[in-house]
Amino acid sequence: MTTTTGKVFSGHLWKSVLLTGILSVILGAMVLRWPGATIVLAAAFFGAYLLVTGISQVFHAFTLHISGGGRALMFISGAASLVLAVLCFRHFGDAVWLLALWIGIGFIFRGVAEAASAISDETTPGRGWQIFLGVITLIAGIIVMAYPISSLGTLTMVIGIWLIVLGVFEVIAAFGIRKAGNEVRTAVGEALGAR
Repeated sequence: MTTTTGKVFSGHLWKSVLLTGILSVILGAMVLRWPGATIVLAAAFFGAYLLVTGISQVFHAFTLHISGGGRALMFISGAASLVLAVLCFRHFGDAVWLLALWIGIGFIFRGVAEAASAISDETTPGRGWQIFLGVITLIAGIIVMAYPISSLGTLTMVIGIWLIVLGVFEVIAAFGIRKAGNEVRTAVGEALGAR
C-alpha cells in the first residue's frame, strides 16, 4: 500500500513541478515582452486581492468562533490589507513598490518551505534539486527585500528574468524528481520480486 502511494506521489510530483516550471517560463517571457501592461495589470490585481482578503478577514474576525487573540490578529491583518489596498488604488507607484515587497516575501517563504521540506525528508525524490531550488528562491527573496525596486522597468525586467530562470530550474528539477522516482520504483520492484 505504501509503495503504491509513493508511486502515485512521485508520478504526480514531477509532473506538477514540470508544469510549474513551464508556466513560469511562459509568464516570464510575457512579462519581458509586455512590461508596461504586465506591471499595471499585476498592480491592479494585487490591489483587488488585498481588498478582497482584507474584507474577508475583518468579516471573519467578528463571525468565527476563535480565541480573542486569534480574533485580534485576524482583524489587524484584515485592516492592514485594506489600508494597503487603498494605497494600491490611490497610487500605482505605491502598488508597484508593495508588489515588489510582496514578491520578495513570497520568494522567501517559498524558498524556506521548499528547502526545509527537502532537508527534513531524506526520501524526497530529487532532493538535491529541491534544496538547491529552495536556496536560490530564498536568495532572490532576500535580494528583492533588501533592494525594493523603484523603477517600473527594472522591476519588470528582474521579475521576468527571474521567472524564466526559476522556471528553467523547476523543469530541470522535475526531470531529476522523475529519475529518482523511477529509481525508487525499480528498487522496490526488484525487492518485491526477490521475495
